[in-house]
Amino acid sequence: MEGKNIQESKPGIAEVIPERRGREKLSPEEREKVEVKRQIENWKPKTKLGKLVKEGKIKNIDEILNKHKILESEIVDSLLSLKSDLLSIGQAKGKFGGGKRRAWRQTQKKTMEGNVPTFSCMTVVGNGQGYVGLGYGRAKETLPARAKALRIAKLNIIKIKRGCGSFDCTCNEPHSIPFKTEGKCGSSRIMLWPAPQGTGLVVGDQCKKILKLAGIKDVYSKSFGQTRTTFNVAKACMDALKNLNKLGGEK
Repeated sequence: MEGKNIQESKPGIAEVIPERRGREKLSPEEREKVEVKRQIENWKPKTKLGKLVKEGKIKNIDEILNKHKILESEIVDSLLSLKSDLLSIGQAKGKFGGGKRRAWRQTQKKTMEGNVPTFSCMTVVGNGQGYVGLGYGRAKETLPARAKALRIAKLNIIKIKRGCGSFDCTCNEPHSIPFKTEGKCGSSRIMLWPAPQGTGLVVGDQCKKILKLAGIKDVYSKSFGQTRTTFNVAKACMDALKNLNKLGGEK
């Protein structure tokens, strides 16, 4: 009798399959939102700033930026709804398929036990309303490297100035940048100019991802130096956006 009761208490196949089907129907973006929501619910803050955000005493991220150092990525997740994207900083290997850009950059270390591979990636996060962050992660596997880069990108989030500084446009909407700006990293240098509505992002593919998540729709650009080094070009683009905060304001 006890054996029968145990068998009857086990869930049948018909009960387990709908749960699996429900998870499979979710898109990658929806899965990421569910995962972020679960992390916030299970979050136990360790810093004083995190405790204030968890208790609801701080509801606007502008109260934190440029005043306090963010040490927990859950603080940003609680105050902003962010989207993320991977930058192609690596290239594929192979005799026929080599040189093709990809998100993972692989390096190897020579040891007595053989070659030890390491993977790294660069992630950009933003909400499309003037908040953007860039992060770089490195680990022995791809998924931990992406998780590190995503966490660091959230910790490095900044608010940029947007506006309509083009002479050909007088819409006074924050679709572009308010004035000319310049950023530099290593030998890579990039200059950004305001553009009228409808121009689009006249910039490299990887910098497009950064500007889109930052909420910039129209811009002109010119790059100098070793632009094939995507790592430095992305940092130079972020440096140019940071320099917008030094002068002027949002129009």
